[in-house]
Amino acid sequence: MPQEVFYLILFLVAFLYASVGHGGASGYLALMALYGITPAEMKPTALILNLFVSLTSFIQYHKRGYFLKKIFLPIASASIPMAFIGGMIHLEATLYKRILGFLLLFPILRFFFFKNTPDTHLKPCNRTVAIITGGSIGLFSGMIGIGGGIILSPILLLLQWTNQKQTAAISAAFIFVNSLAGLAGMLTQEVSITTDMTFYIIIAFTGGMLGAYLGARKFNQDALKYLLVTVLVMASYKLLFTTA
Repeated sequence: MPQEVFYLILFLVAFLYASVGHGGASGYLALMALYGITPAEMKPTALILNLFVSLTSFIQYHKRGYFLKKIFLPIASASIPMAFIGGMIHLEATLYKRILGFLLLFPILRFFFFKNTPDTHLKPCNRTVAIITGGSIGLFSGMIGIGGGIILSPILLLLQWTNQKQTAAISAAFIFVNSLAGLAGMLTQEVSITTDMTFYIIIAFTGGMLGAYLGARKFNQDALKYLLVTVLVMASYKLLFTTA
């Protein structure tokens, strides 16, 4: 695919992920996998993009009162140190691709199969479950180079602790702190940063700002969801079933 298509999809990934409170790392990694970028470059690139987009998304959702600190704190307290440890772990390239290919299935489930929970059906957060969940997701986040929101979001909705807007706000904050911790862990090792990083950040940040602004309000995302899922399915198949 031409480089211009890469930039367009990068913008759309940031836009759609930010609209549901995500940083977009799984989408960025899927896109980079399709373009043959190496895991050594993929992980730090995705996490840095995550920082900018998730922070933008969090600000928009926080302004509208969707952030629930009492649920976020026990999850994040366990995830941050585990994400740092995960960032220090170097995975063999084939294993990395297989794990990433599997994790790319989570955003597909999140976008299509987890609907909003009415406020009248919400349940109280179990602190022990929250800590175990946060620690487990944090470790995988650091290892793979994602913020963990694609895993946390469906869990929050499945447990009925939050509605979609609250899930988006918590996920955005969760992604930011995990991405920061995972990147810090990676910096203890040798890290590869692409020369196009500044341009990537500008594109992703612009898409993220627009997506977060509209997502915190009323916005129909159906058309973009199908485009994004197409990219995720293609990348997941390539990572799981091919050796290239």
